Amino acid sequence: MKRRVLTSALIASVLLPAASLWPSAAWAQNYPVKPIKLIVPFPAGGPADLFARSLGNGLGADLGQQIIIENRAGTGGLAGVDALAKSAPDGYTIGINGAAALSAIPFMVSKMPFDWQKDLALLTLVARVPEVVVVHPSLAVNTLQDLVAYARANPRKINYGSAGTGSITHLAVELLKTEAKIDLVHVPYRGAAPAVNDLLGGHVQMVVLDTPVLLPHIRSGAVKALAVTSATRSAALPDVPTTSEAGFKTVLSDNWYGLSAPAGVPPDILEKLHKAVVATLRSPELKKQFDSQDAVPSPMTPGEFASFVKTEQTKWGPVVVATGAKLE
Repeated sequence: MKRRVLTSALIASVLLPAASLWPSAAWAQNYPVKPIKLIVPFPAGGPADLFARSLGNGLGADLGQQIIIENRAGTGGLAGVDALAKSAPDGYTIGINGAAALSAIPFMVSKMPFDWQKDLALLTLVARVPEVVVVHPSLAVNTLQDLVAYARANPRKINYGSAGTGSITHLAVELLKTEAKIDLVHVPYRGAAPAVNDLLGGHVQMVVLDTPVLLPHIRSGAVKALAVTSATRSAALPDVPTTSEAGFKTVLSDNWYGLSAPAGVPPDILEKLHKAVVATLRSPELKKQFDSQDAVPSPMTPGEFASFVKTEQTKWGPVVVATGAKLE
């Protein structure tokens, strides 16, 4: 009798730990069983929001669940990424990462609210997009050289808007100020969309923003495009020269957006998410939508995305130091 009791206890001690893993395994296998929240760290109507909604439509169809967009704007895109990093690691919250939050802002603050290498599970780069230097028609300039000449003759008379202090749209103008030796007044916004609204209203005279949010206004003639801040011309704006062609070779500021989850999400769920996201990014439907916004779908492995972020930090860190940009 004692031998049978001991044998039963031994068998139970071996089987129970394995059994305790079954609910978790089944949970990952059945995922997702409810809608998934996608945090966008900028306001509705901006480029990050446009890309997130295009991605969410395809991803929701692939996973069989609704993707709910939640806009959490503020601090140059940092607030939304911080909210993502502090979310439950269950696979039901994912988020867009703007370039600045991971590659530039870490050099502007004394302490980051999160460590992307510990607190985030990077999934993939989503899109790369050129930026364009645009002015309000009330500013009597037609080229980037005209703008620089006017700014030199009228220091601090031009107000420029950005998607927020520390954003790539802010640093792009700081690069121009440094190379052209001009003095402009920075007006930070909580995203690109409100900056565009104030540009259209003439409250700021200049912006450097992602092309998707500016294309309709450039084509309508509401604003004037002077230069794209890429190494090559934009397919959507073939007649607009690059900053290099205009004589300002260091003013290069392609923007990008990635996708991540909180650290701690079960590997099986991360793998399922990554597979679905990559399939969506490679779909003809999404490519067509991104093409219309002058953006390039850019699927990567998580390891490739992490290496890409480190390379971007190497690029933008010295720029932050040289310009003295700080996140207030």
